[in-house]
Amino acid sequence: MSAATTATIEEASRPAGHEDQGNVNAEGVSQSQIVSFRLANEEYGVDIMRVQEIILMGKVTRVPEVPEFICGLINLRGHVIPIVDLRMRFGLDASTESEDTRIVVLNVGSRTIGIVVDAVNEVLRIQPDQVEPPPSSIAGVDQEYIRGLVKFESKLLILLDIENILSRDDDTALASEAVLGA
Repeated sequence: MSAATTATIEEASRPAGHEDQGNVNAEGVSQSQIVSFRLANEEYGVDIMRVQEIILMGKVTRVPEVPEFICGLINLRGHVIPIVDLRMRFGLDASTESEDTRIVVLNVGSRTIGIVVDAVNEVLRIQPDQVEPPPSSIAGVDQEYIRGLVKFESKLLILLDIENILSRDDDTALASEAVLGA
C-alpha cells in the first residue's frame, strides 16, 4: 500500500474527531492533505486548508490594465473573486479550455482568489518524509513558488507555496479599485 492515500473532498474536510483524526495516521505521524491538479502535463498540489472549493470554469469578466495572467473576475455567490491563469503565471503555453478545466478557489492571506487549472486530480494524504525541498537550481517555475517536491513511487508532485504565486505588485493590482470593482 502506498504511503499516500487518496480521499474525497468531503472526507478530507471532515471535522477532527470523526473516525480518523484527519492529520495524524495510525502510527501518530502527522500527515498533510493536498489537492492535486494537472497543469501542462505536470502534477501540482496545494494544501487543502487553502482550498475553499473547486468549481467549473465559467464566464470570467475581463478587466483592463491588470497583469496578463489575471484572467479577470467572477461573481461567486455575491463575492467578486479575481481569477489567475497559472499557465500564464508560470510562463507556460496557453491551453484551450476543456471539460476538465476547473477553477480552484483559494484563501490566500486575507484574500480569496481563483486559479485556473487543466484538471483537478484527487486529494492526497502525504507523510512528512515524502516532501523534499526543491533543488537549488530549477528550470521553469520560479523556486519561490515551490514549497517542496512530493515523492511517490513513480512520479513527483510539485507542492506550490500559494502565498508566493502573486508578487507584491500583482497583489496591489488585485486590491486596486479597478480590479475589485469598488
